[in-house]
Amino acid sequence: MAEVATRLATATGAGWLQALPTSARFILQGGPDARAAAGSAFGLSLPEDPCRAATSGDRAALWLGPDEHLLLAAPEDAQALGADLERAMQGIPHSLVDVSQRQLALQVSGPQAGAILNAGCPLDFAPAAFPTGMCTRSLFGKADIIIWRTGADEFRLEVWRSFADYVSALLREAARDFIAPSP
Repeated sequence: MAEVATRLATATGAGWLQALPTSARFILQGGPDARAAAGSAFGLSLPEDPCRAATSGDRAALWLGPDEHLLLAAPEDAQALGADLERAMQGIPHSLVDVSQRQLALQVSGPQAGAILNAGCPLDFAPAAFPTGMCTRSLFGKADIIIWRTGADEFRLEVWRSFADYVSALLREAARDFIAPSP
């Protein structure tokens, strides 16, 4: 699976589009008790506000639904983190699935990042409508993505590996209208 990320990192090379390093990824579904226990084990309170992310160091928790969060951490933490989360939520109804190999992350950055994303996604990326720290599921073209605004002109896209080539090609095509080619 690493070949997809390597190929994308080589193909993008433009600065405004980058394949991000691998991450440990877990989808957590559960009620308030599960979220509290998971947050304690994860070292970060899971966001309760819709469409918001919380971060601490190399860890992030993204609100995907009332009872669903995406947890991101350093890849070397995956096995121990999974065990810690399960131990913390033992006896509490929940679902915890390691999706580390299912998807990868792309970063779109620069002053035209929102406009480039709008070529394939109908969301309003104006800072007032989609501020830093906001995240949501959406479509980019025909691919499901999770999009998270990590900075004023910076977005992280979580993309299923099977759609990564399609999404990155569509992003590069969209950018042709906004970014001058390198000499």
